[in-house]
Amino acid sequence: MTPNTASTNPKQARTLNQLFAEPLLQRIKKESREEYAEMQEAFDLMGWGGLPDALKIEIYDDVKFMVQELKGYFSSCDPYVERRRKSIHYWISCYQDNICTLDAAVKALKVKSL
Repeated sequence: MTPNTASTNPKQARTLNQLFAEPLLQRIKKESREEYAEMQEAFDLMGWGGLPDALKIEIYDDVKFMVQELKGYFSSCDPYVERRRKSIHYWISCYQDNICTLDAAVKALKVKSL
């Protein structure tokens, strides 16, 4: 007796993968472009558009959540969030005023893992 399993040849499997993967990848690419454009606008509006990418990467999540909070998705009254935001503004200002180096600002803003 042979088992009742459906067999597909490699060509059929590849076609099925393309049917499901390509639309998903296109959607992800589109959403990524939109999020990137939105984040660049947020950085520009805050006066941080000219920051080096290394610094933007360290504060990316913070700025993303600031934008979401401004859009009304949630409200944060947490003292740790407030302190983090003050720290971000302080170190970005220090970097922009040439008070500290890029490495110092990045190290200061790096989130330590638990």
